[in-house]
Amino acid sequence: MTDPIRPQALPNDQALRDRAAVVIPGGMYGHMKTEKALPPSWPQFWSRSEGAYGWDVDDNRYIDFMCAWGPMVLGYRNPVVESAAAKQAESGDTISGPSARMVELAELMVETAPHADWAMFGKNGNDATAAAIRIARSATGKAKFLKATPAYHGANDWFTPVLSGVPADERSNIGYFDYNSIASLEAAVAEHSGDIAAIILTPFQHDSFIPQELVDPEFARRARELATAQGAALILDEVRTGLRLDIRGAWESIGVRPDMTAYSKAIANGYPIAVVVGADSLREGATQVYVTGSFWYSAVPMAAAMATIRHATEIDAPSVMEASGARFKEGLEAQGAAAGLPLSITGPVQMPHLSFADDPELKKVFAFTDAAVRRGVLLHPWHNMFLSTAHTPGIIDEALGRTQDAFADIADLGF
Repeated sequence: MTDPIRPQALPNDQALRDRAAVVIPGGMYGHMKTEKALPPSWPQFWSRSEGAYGWDVDDNRYIDFMCAWGPMVLGYRNPVVESAAAKQAESGDTISGPSARMVELAELMVETAPHADWAMFGKNGNDATAAAIRIARSATGKAKFLKATPAYHGANDWFTPVLSGVPADERSNIGYFDYNSIASLEAAVAEHSGDIAAIILTPFQHDSFIPQELVDPEFARRARELATAQGAALILDEVRTGLRLDIRGAWESIGVRPDMTAYSKAIANGYPIAVVVGADSLREGATQVYVTGSFWYSAVPMAAAMATIRHATEIDAPSVMEASGARFKEGLEAQGAAAGLPLSITGPVQMPHLSFADDPELKKVFAFTDAAVRRGVLLHPWHNMFLSTAHTPGIIDEALGRTQDAFADIADLGF
């Protein structure tokens, strides 16, 4: 057995939840809201982090397989990135105009992504995907865009999965298709032919609550052909996947290049920045749109992004995470089989999604992830998780020792 199971009570966390309920609508909002959405052992509030570990406000330590929901690709407080950020902070961050880091980072993005000729910056993934759609509309003079369903691309009116507060006509210019279905995509293109500004796709289907589906290369190639034939922009949403699957671009290995790519999350290892890169054919459209924000030009995140990209390239971060992810996948699946609770890890191993067989109401996965959290391993029951290069083989083995105990904890629940 590993460390004793963590007590259910989290007194400091509960005290903060009580205070938050008074001054924050619903006590918390968005994807950070743990109440009812996550197992009861998940902490709501956190105090610190280092490498592959996070500590809650009650000072319980977890091997963190969420990596701040994706931003930590090199591990929390990576010294290479922190040094670059600190050096820039000594000179300035948010000033009355951008620093030279903006030009340097744009040059690095163009150098890194073979399909990129220019780059623009924002803060969150939502900024990047929304800007990409606007640029496509500006460049083509067309209104509609096509997206898979449900396919999360952000939380603005076009993309949010929760329609409260969203006028019905906000989505009147969106066409839908099924991910990886060439026939469905072709039908959507035929329905809206002549008025399509963009087709937006994620590198693989990473929708919540369902097993993850890797892209069929033939589907990706057909999307490229159809976008070209329509004079539309093919947009790849790499907000989650950037730097985890392929430094050059997620579809580079299958020979499919988008016209624009949206990045955020891991691009600066936790510092707030988003990037849209695009081809020369869209440069004039990008020049004409008005997108901006007071903090979009801050220098520290740009310095952090350059350090992150260079270090990730130097160590071949995707390969490092792929090796650790395969070790974690094999270990978890073997444990589940031995416990009589067969589970499946889908999606790229750098971004695993966990599900159990015959679990339509998610009772098994909620029980298991709750037990794992109480054993000090932060796993998610319905969203894809994330590895970083700080998840070394030794840390993976430590996590597997704890998940072995988590299976034992739920053995008598009658599944």
